[in-house]
Amino acid sequence: MSTSGSSWYILHQVPEGHVGVYWRGGALLKTITNPGFHLKLPLVTKFEPIQVTLQTDQVKNIPCGTKGGVMISFDKIEVVNRLRKEYVYETLLNYGIHYDKTWIYDKIHHEINQFCSAHTLQQVYIDMFDQIDEKMKEAIQRDCTQYAPGIEIIGVRVTKPNIPASIKRNFELMEEERTKALIAMERQKVAEKEAETQKKIALSEAEKNAQVSKILMEQKLMERDSTKRQQEIENQMYIAREKSQADASYYRVTKEAEANRLKLTPEYLELKFIESIANNSKIFFGDKVPNMVMDQRLLGNFLSGIARRDHFELATTYWDPTK
Repeated sequence: MSTSGSSWYILHQVPEGHVGVYWRGGALLKTITNPGFHLKLPLVTKFEPIQVTLQTDQVKNIPCGTKGGVMISFDKIEVVNRLRKEYVYETLLNYGIHYDKTWIYDKIHHEINQFCSAHTLQQVYIDMFDQIDEKMKEAIQRDCTQYAPGIEIIGVRVTKPNIPASIKRNFELMEEERTKALIAMERQKVAEKEAETQKKIALSEAEKNAQVSKILMEQKLMERDSTKRQQEIENQMYIAREKSQADASYYRVTKEAEANRLKLTPEYLELKFIESIANNSKIFFGDKVPNMVMDQRLLGNFLSGIARRDHFELATTYWDPTK
């Protein structure tokens, strides 16, 4: 049993991830077998297993010259690729079992030299190094799609190229200076951020103090307004109370005056006069007693008129039409 291209064995095995292809008399047969055991004619038919799963081809020691004439080299470039099963016969018919040498190994050398010759060392080594992987993949896949459609390029990994030691030292110094500059810039940004934060804190504190002052001022104004309204209410209550008391006093005096006016009748005054004479403990003798009594009545009438006038003036004093 054989797993290689020996033509002496009848029974052979195709490993997993591969397909079996056959040559008879040097001509590639269209027969493609799947993994497992198979039979072939010894000495007449040749067998080879071809991988159809993902595989990684490593292309090593790739020299190239930059646009400025500096010679550099890439130690290793890895190409992850796969040969589609349905294109195995066509690909091997056109490019043989070493199809990857034509479309991967040789193609990588060609594309790397094309890229380096179009760019400076600064671009290849630093500025555009992160783009080389994608550019290599696109270039290889573009040509494979046109001429060998069965080859699928999954990815390309490019290592950092080797450059002359003197130039490398210059790049390292430049990188150190760039790093220092970046550190200084970051420190400046941090300082600016801290200053901005402090400014925001100060503004926030000032706004808070202003709001507190505004609230306290509004509170004081509200207290003053409340005190003012309270004083106004007390004044209104005092005025109403005084007015009520004045109205009550006026009503009382008016009623007393009306009562007194009703009492000041000639009969009542005469009765009072008689009671006054009766209550008088003095006894008068003589022929002028009647005149004295008449004089007493006239005096009583006079005093009654005075009383009525005083009562009217008093009533006028307590009643004010403007109130």
